[in-house]
Amino acid sequence: MDPYLLGLRLEGRRVVVVGGGAVASRRVPALLDAGAEVLLVSPKVAASLEDLAAAGRIRWAARGYQPGDCSGAWLVCACTDDPAVNAAVAAAAEHQRTWYVRADDAAASAAWTPASGRVGDVRIGVLSGDPRHSAAIRDAVAAGLQSGQLSARHGRSHPSGVAIIGGGPGDPGLITVRGRQLLAEADVVLTDRLAPRSLLDELRDDVEIIDAGKIPYGRAMAQEHINAALVSHARAGRFVARLKGGDPFVFGRGAEEVLACLQAGVPVTVVPGVTSAVGVPASAWVPVTHRGVAQEFHVVSVHVAPGDERSTVNWELLGGSSGTLVLLMAVERIGAVTSELLRYGRSPDTPVSVIADGTLPTQRTINSTLEQVESRIAEEGVRPPAIVVVGNVVSVAAEITELMRHVTA
Repeated sequence: MDPYLLGLRLEGRRVVVVGGGAVASRRVPALLDAGAEVLLVSPKVAASLEDLAAAGRIRWAARGYQPGDCSGAWLVCACTDDPAVNAAVAAAAEHQRTWYVRADDAAASAAWTPASGRVGDVRIGVLSGDPRHSAAIRDAVAAGLQSGQLSARHGRSHPSGVAIIGGGPGDPGLITVRGRQLLAEADVVLTDRLAPRSLLDELRDDVEIIDAGKIPYGRAMAQEHINAALVSHARAGRFVARLKGGDPFVFGRGAEEVLACLQAGVPVTVVPGVTSAVGVPASAWVPVTHRGVAQEFHVVSVHVAPGDERSTVNWELLGGSSGTLVLLMAVERIGAVTSELLRYGRSPDTPVSVIADGTLPTQRTINSTLEQVESRIAEEGVRPPAIVVVGNVVSVAAEITELMRHVTA
């Protein structure tokens, strides 16, 4: 017959463990985590169990099993390496109608111990006819919960407020574990154009998806409308996920949304993400720093051109620097950028790498020089999103790429 699965609440209840070897060493800590009052009966015990006894966390009867040891127990574990002793313990427990587990003989046990584990507030227990198979299933479930690939909405302890989640540079596998877990809990998701949108297909059918994408030189949902949507949905009792590309606090206007939520009295949390400023170059083998080549890098948003009164970028400083420049939103204004850098001292031969659709299957990389990159971008028809990297680290990427060809040949 199939066993009836049940979770035992053992806090303050007596549990007797007979035997002090490897099996007891595994069972006793879990029993203590459940709050059980453990009596350990064994002439000798493993060092870890002796430490628990010395600390007063368990009571140790340093002798062999005796009739009457099971008296008053709610659960009995027979863990010795002597089948006759285990049988006697089981018989005593059976006589007094106490559930018991025999470590040496599952068929003779009144109860079975599942392969168990914990992920956050979730306990996992798996029973099958094969303990190794049970453990493998438990590990697979735990790994899925930890990574966020396996998720389910909470019922009684549903989160509230807003979570602003950095989704990474594009590849859905680069979102953080925490980000994926919170996304799975959401009732409403406001998503950006550059967020890993394929993750949305994994959400429940009743999750409301709001497209807050900002298309370059095209239509966009105004930031104040985004802020208002976050607040209104959260105040209505929904858990809201704001899914962004990259990192929310790196040119992501995440802090504006945090302030809007807090000013409205809405609880908010921020989940960092892999910023495209570093993740995209890395996906093309471009290190933003490299020993002996570059010990600094600058991340610059070129959403307004050099010379625009709204620009706060010190192009003179960047032109005179030997550090790596990582330029975001620069494709449409690359000519003005290169003119400023050349004007302030950067060499025309400075290597430049342009990485379009970084981390996605459509990723492509164009290598050029500072003097020629504008014409190369035009020739190749590069469109946003693209990251432009300026500096000698691009030569390091070329060396890596060449060696990779030999390794994979």
